[in-house]
Amino acid sequence: MKELLDRALAEKYAVGAFNIVNDLTIEAVLAAAVEEHAPVILQTSVKTVQMYGRDQLFGIVTALAADVSVPVTLHLDHCPDRKVISDCLAGGWNSVLFDAHELDVDENLRQTTEVVAEARKFGAHVEGEIESIQGVEDGVGSDDRPAVQSLEISVNFIERSGVDCFAPALGNAHGRYQQAPKLDAQRVSDLVAATGVPMALHGGTGLSDEQFTDLIARGCAKVNISTALKESFMRSGGDFLQEAAATDRWDPPSLFRHQRAAVIEMARRHIRLFRSSGRAW
Repeated sequence: MKELLDRALAEKYAVGAFNIVNDLTIEAVLAAAVEEHAPVILQTSVKTVQMYGRDQLFGIVTALAADVSVPVTLHLDHCPDRKVISDCLAGGWNSVLFDAHELDVDENLRQTTEVVAEARKFGAHVEGEIESIQGVEDGVGSDDRPAVQSLEISVNFIERSGVDCFAPALGNAHGRYQQAPKLDAQRVSDLVAATGVPMALHGGTGLSDEQFTDLIARGCAKVNISTALKESFMRSGGDFLQEAAATDRWDPPSLFRHQRAAVIEMARRHIRLFRSSGRAW
């Protein structure tokens, strides 16, 4: 992850980080990245890891990414459980987000520093977070507005923990926005200027193209897309099944092709936007 994000930060583009849910979405996101000649981050929620089992999920990702011609990295998203963190690092994940925002900052720093040291033993990287991102995703999070730490506290956390990427609260939210979000874009500029570390933008689904472009130019080198993938996958499946019921024609491979096309189109649209000012790999 670090190599991908450091280059993206330097060249002012972003790498799409897509929360995949099964083999079809993994393959579709990889196909989109290849078509756009772009690196990509495959993100797994704790829920997805537990549904498949660590080894089976890693095996699926490894098999599908084996012949892919662009850089691919595997990331564990929003994980507050140290045991799951350790399990995924040992199982081959390239990076993890240790989500300890519910702890006070000092304890978060202590434990995140330990996670960074553990990750380094596996040649892996760590995304850090000291503030919650509003909204619930995959059973993690809260709808309460998060408290935002000062620039001084955030910079101290980044520098002392050694995290490779940092996810700040900017007024962004997981899930669908109920109204147009007002984002503190200057906070991204200030954090990057003070630390040189890439920022991660959570709650990407629903932001305007202009908001994406501005935040990426300021240093959001990793952009998370979860809700858009889930909606593309499930809405396309729902539409197809309605038609199948109306015509009484039931063909699973056609359903899968329909869902794959929808996910590819969604991923390509985001990747093109994120890399609009960057160079192809």
